[in-house]
Amino acid sequence: MIKLAGVQFDVQLMQVADNLRRMVEFVEHTAAEGATLTIFPECSLTGYCFESHAEALPYAEPIPGPATESMTRVCTKTNSFVVMGMLEVVDTQLFNAAVLVGPQGVIGSYRKAHLPFLGVDRFNTPGDRPFAVHAVNADLRVGMNICYDGSFPEAARCLMLLGADVIALPTNWPPGAECVAEALIRARALENGLYFAAVNRVGTERGIPFIGQSQVADPSGKLVHLASADREEVFFAEIDPERSRRKKVVRIPGVHEIDRLADRRPELYGPIVASRLES
Repeated sequence: MIKLAGVQFDVQLMQVADNLRRMVEFVEHTAAEGATLTIFPECSLTGYCFESHAEALPYAEPIPGPATESMTRVCTKTNSFVVMGMLEVVDTQLFNAAVLVGPQGVIGSYRKAHLPFLGVDRFNTPGDRPFAVHAVNADLRVGMNICYDGSFPEAARCLMLLGADVIALPTNWPPGAECVAEALIRARALENGLYFAAVNRVGTERGIPFIGQSQVADPSGKLVHLASADREEVFFAEIDPERSRRKKVVRIPGVHEIDRLADRRPELYGPIVASRLES
């Protein structure tokens, strides 16, 4: 069993140094409690509700960069791993990014592929990299999506096919996303037979509140943990990667057997990847 931690906290817009300081303190705590991997919300380094590209640009960093170097130091100190949200800058392009950091530095990063017309995503460049799964250690394989990506089942399915044991979903769910919190995370976990960890934030930015309800679902779609809707919370979940890797479920041998990998029919799925459907 591997212990994950989620940190649902009140991120402060434009306060990079304070947000980073708090995240370092949180990791020291979660690692002391035995967590191998700690997951933070979307844009946990910077905040989310920027009003222009020009306003957001000074708070973005390259990957690797100063923030990931600071996180590497605490990961080295605690022998643990972190997924955190940030704004990544490449030339003048902004990406909504999640980065996986460990004692050896940056293990991998992900750029949000599906951008809603909301907050800083109105000014970001859509993610331009294939989905990828990263080995945290010999026992755990992690895939990353970000917030709105969770509403596109193809994203999670790609990570399942690439061998993810758990999908980390840093998120900033605002009002209107209650149904996502209630149903989507469990559905993604169930349909892919893996653990799904969504870590949201709380607090308000520029009049937009965030709805908390961070959660972890297991490969059967059952909730392992559900956080509060309005309070900061550090929570833990025990996961068994072997359950994610055991895609065939035998309920009654020879009578009721489910294999969510082998039972797929990809030859029929062409419309999913078509760039445009005929009207």
